[in-house]
Amino acid sequence: MESRLFVIGVIMLAWAGVAKYLKHKNLLKNKIVFTVLHTAFAAITAALALWLFDFVSTGGDMSALNPTIGKTIFKWVIVLGLSVWAAIAAWRAKESKILKIFDKDYEWADTIYFSALLAAFVMFFFIQAFKIPSASMENTLLVGDHLFVNKFTYGFRIPLTQVRFLEFNKIARGDIIVFLFPAKDKDQINCGGPQYGRDYVKRVIALPGETVQVKDGMLYVNGEKVPDHGYEVYSADQRYTFESKEKQADYQKEWEDRDLEHFYGILVRDQFGPVTVPPNTYFAMGDNRDQSCDSRFWGPVPRENIKGKVWFIHWPLSRIGFPK
Repeated sequence: MESRLFVIGVIMLAWAGVAKYLKHKNLLKNKIVFTVLHTAFAAITAALALWLFDFVSTGGDMSALNPTIGKTIFKWVIVLGLSVWAAIAAWRAKESKILKIFDKDYEWADTIYFSALLAAFVMFFFIQAFKIPSASMENTLLVGDHLFVNKFTYGFRIPLTQVRFLEFNKIARGDIIVFLFPAKDKDQINCGGPQYGRDYVKRVIALPGETVQVKDGMLYVNGEKVPDHGYEVYSADQRYTFESKEKQADYQKEWEDRDLEHFYGILVRDQFGPVTVPPNTYFAMGDNRDQSCDSRFWGPVPRENIKGKVWFIHWPLSRIGFPK
């Protein structure tokens, strides 16, 4: 999301630079030059408006978008239509109005690129908006909750690297985190379909080096049963029973390779492990334990995939507050 805002800001900044150069060279009187410039501005702003619509409609979670061919065509028609309208208006504009149109375009461009770059900076380093798409975290987080994710609490990440600095807090057991789903490629299938590029929200259950096991639906960490904290929800009418005959090393590898779900399916919901959480990774589960596709099914969460910690629910009004 922040990368798209950055691209928008850079494109609009480039437009502003070209526009300022053309005005300085007194080339705006050329109808072809002015028409191309104004049309480009209209196309960029139309695309930005559609992106903002998607952003608002998904509550900031752009990974929740489900674009169809029809919707994509509709968006391109809008962009093309506004571009054609702008081209006609620019071509027909009298010389006395050209500078007025240009000044208005430039003023908007200046506002847009500054706002987009600033928002991209804030969202990359500080805050990300997120919308809860499923019931896996009920009753802590409900479907449709709009929340903010604190992205700096675990340290600032240097762009284009996995290097972090100023780590204010370490990732702790019980933290509710938002992370990029750990898919190896777009063809990887988990939870009934491809999850590549999607953001997930779960609770940290175990840290690197700890062992995790689920027996009859109950969670054990380092061999000890984890007591209920009040946020766990169990809804299954029956428990699946089976005992894996695999060697521990093979089972561990299948889990780390994110293949365990393909071998055991829904069985791992109730009978899982034990496994050891690898270095620099975390075991995450949904609070709605029987309705959550989580680390039991698709493996550990790499540290570099973790974007931040869930901080504040801001919508709906009845749900405003700090989730625990």
